[in-house]
Amino acid sequence: MKRDVIIACDFASAEATYAFLDRFTEEKPFVKIGMELYYAEGPSVVRELRRRGHKIFLDLKLHDIPNTVQKAMAVLSRLEVDMVNLHAAGTKAMMEAALKGLTREDGSRPILLAVTQLTSTSEERMHDELLISGSITDCVCHYARLAYEAGLDGVVCSPLEAGMVKEQCGKDFLTVTPGIRFADGQAGDQVRITTPARAKEIGTDFIVVGRPITAAEDPVEAYRKCMREFGIES
Repeated sequence: MKRDVIIACDFASAEATYAFLDRFTEEKPFVKIGMELYYAEGPSVVRELRRRGHKIFLDLKLHDIPNTVQKAMAVLSRLEVDMVNLHAAGTKAMMEAALKGLTREDGSRPILLAVTQLTSTSEERMHDELLISGSITDCVCHYARLAYEAGLDGVVCSPLEAGMVKEQCGKDFLTVTPGIRFADGQAGDQVRITTPARAKEIGTDFIVVGRPITAAEDPVEAYRKCMREFGIES
């Protein structure tokens, strides 16, 4: 799958999501469905967006015992989305179980990603609240190596760590990076952020962009701007 911009459709309802995406008359953006929308609408919103021709990153960040995650991934696999994820902190055994559950009888499956550290997590919070010692980059790279060893396709990390992940796990190991803001934009609740242009320089494969597009006065133009800065012709 080639490099792309993924729009985070963090809306409260299917109606709001469809109204937003209906503004895109020339493009079919890759979209992310997160917890809020999925918990509100369930699988039906996934099926409808697939019917409309959108690629889908189902961002539910599973984290449970291996057996539970394996069974949940088997259910999600039937939705035929393009990407799913879980928390690397759930251990290598959980990631291996997830991969097993996600893989269909014919050997096909969505891309499986491990979340390393959320882009809202600072190193200070990681130390003081999560009691994880060392640097945040060391933690992210350690989780990435575990995901690689478990057979996953890549990780979700901040764009600041994408280059180091590539160095540790190889250029084909995918990096999907939220925390993207335009140079003149607001950080919001993210603390480890960068611009689309800088993310391209670092070498990340996919950037996930929410409010800079969804809250823009002209979301379509904001999306196109993001695509241009990330080096993709819309």
